Amino acid sequence: MTAASTSEDLDCSSVRVWLSQNESGPVGELTARLIAGGRSNPTYEISDGRREWILRRPPQGHVLPTAHDMGREYRALSSLKGTAVPVPRTIGLCEDSSIIGASFYVMDKLDGITLRTQDDTSRLTEQQRSGIADSMIDTLVALHSIDPAQVGLADWGRPEGFLERQLRRWLRQWDASATAERGEVAELHRRLTSALPQQEYPGIVHGDFKIDNMMVNPSDPTEILGVLDWEMSTLGDTLTDLGILCSFWDQHGEFFNPITAGATALPGFPTRDRLVERYIAARGIDVPDIDWYLVFADFKIAVILEGIHARYMQGHTEGDDFSGVGDMVGPLLGRALERASASSVSGLH
Repeated sequence: MTAASTSEDLDCSSVRVWLSQNESGPVGELTARLIAGGRSNPTYEISDGRREWILRRPPQGHVLPTAHDMGREYRALSSLKGTAVPVPRTIGLCEDSSIIGASFYVMDKLDGITLRTQDDTSRLTEQQRSGIADSMIDTLVALHSIDPAQVGLADWGRPEGFLERQLRRWLRQWDASATAERGEVAELHRRLTSALPQQEYPGIVHGDFKIDNMMVNPSDPTEILGVLDWEMSTLGDTLTDLGILCSFWDQHGEFFNPITAGATALPGFPTRDRLVERYIAARGIDVPDIDWYLVFADFKIAVILEGIHARYMQGHTEGDDFSGVGDMVGPLLGRALERASASSVSGLH
């Protein structure tokens, strides 16, 4: 972590005034730290010496208009509180950009850890690795089983036409932020459009469901304390979450996703196929065209990373872990094309 005092975009004095109006009890003078590792929304740990919170704000620089919406993330977390999906308590949403120069929200800081790297997961036992995988599938199934209307999210999105809109959205985002010509993008978009599956399982979609977006209990890492990073949540095809999970689920002997870099490629973690089987069994459904969802996940993640790389090149990122992001784009697009070409799904190969 690096001291937030080096970041001109966070005014702790102004945040303290706002927090005093939204939190119970007095709030002392705040200190803050920018949490390293986040490659999207800058995330700060703030404290008055007695209590700790997390503040999230959008990144600086150009982003897709509908991306990094603090109101969406805040509403998702607030709506899911009390459900079978663990989330931190939200404190408040500030849409007055005069406070820190952007909208932001504040939530409780959970007393947990995140498993971001293979170094992190290597400290777990094989039983714990198996257990966290089971917990993640159980949590994902719990999320996808929620009736959006029952938690006040009936208007959260439009499931009809979701996949078509997603393809248009991420191609648009690529066009807005591409730093280099890559013919793979147009080819993948063409194949994904040609092989578009029939949507059968609409519901609440997290949009970025992977192991390092889980906060787990340090004493029992099989227990998920909170699911984080809801900036891309919506109503749509729930199988896209399964695709994202599989895309980030590294396994021995295969190409590692550059973000997770082998975090789940250790004994005890189930294979990607086993994850899919457990998900199918837990929901009692069939998963048609799973290859489409895997290819789409790699395509989407590559576009997101290109956008982050573009902001890095413009000097609009916070933290010191962005220099290699651009190198991640090509391998993901290449893996997506390989999966598509090897697939038996009509139109994808």
